[in-house]
Amino acid sequence: MLDQNNIALPSKPKIVVEENFKGVYEIDGLYPGYGHTLGNSLRRIILSSLPGSAITELKIKGVGHEFSTIEGVKEDVISIILNIKKIRASVHSDEPQTLKIKVSGPKEVRARDIETSSQVEIKNPDQYLFTVTTKKEIDIEMTIRNGIGYVPKDILQKDRVEVGTIFLDGNFTPIRRVQYETENMRVGDRTDFNRLIITIETDGTITPKKALEKSIEIMITQLKSVVGFKEEIIIEVSEATSELEVGSEGEGETEDFLKTRVETLNLSVRTINALEAANIRTVGGLARKKEEDILDIEGMGSKGLQEIKKVLGDHGIILK
Repeated sequence: MLDQNNIALPSKPKIVVEENFKGVYEIDGLYPGYGHTLGNSLRRIILSSLPGSAITELKIKGVGHEFSTIEGVKEDVISIILNIKKIRASVHSDEPQTLKIKVSGPKEVRARDIETSSQVEIKNPDQYLFTVTTKKEIDIEMTIRNGIGYVPKDILQKDRVEVGTIFLDGNFTPIRRVQYETENMRVGDRTDFNRLIITIETDGTITPKKALEKSIEIMITQLKSVVGFKEEIIIEVSEATSELEVGSEGEGETEDFLKTRVETLNLSVRTINALEAANIRTVGGLARKKEEDILDIEGMGSKGLQEIKKVLGDHGIILK
């Protein structure tokens, strides 16, 4: 019989089917309603948070920008880029890697024609890229790197780059499709417990099983980080001695902050001018004041007080 005072724990994931890059998995015995709670959370993590690799920039010799055509090549540059973005590869390094294509036509060029380093493994070598229709030589250099999720090219292009460098949006996710569904099942005398069925299809750079395991690990890590509440360190400053009464943890950092001048704080100009007019020059001098003392300062209102309390609170300091 189920313990009515405790939420029953589900089973570990079970493999229903695995073929090629697609897997179907079941988790049984979920407390009523937890099927959608867990399924939706895992789906979002699988789609957005698993690391992968993507080509983020390329240079084609003799081509100045992406809206060009190449003499002797069947496709225009935009079409070539779209095909290049379909390349799926694993990068076994934290550093960006360089890929090269150097071919002479006539030739149908595929991903297998890419020259790679030992750190890069191309998973779809049959991927079509472009066709060279003449004896023209084509020279392309590409950069592939690891990342998470989807990163627009505007973010990747942080610095000035060499003329002719074309940046691509980084679609790093190794997941092609993920969906879930729930169904009721019997546990003990109840028939409203949930069975969660998750279907995952990857691009071949990661197995569906590994994708599910990794997403569960990410969820656990995120939840562990928010267990409990952050203890607020209350700091009192003696009016007579200006000495701190605080635990040893973070004491040196807090002492340094107390010496900070108020004009360097993230306060409005009006609040800073009011404090300086009242001869309050440092955080230490400010921390010795009571709330009513600050409200008595000419030009200081409740909004200014809230500003001060927020800035001090971010460093664990509260007013008297």
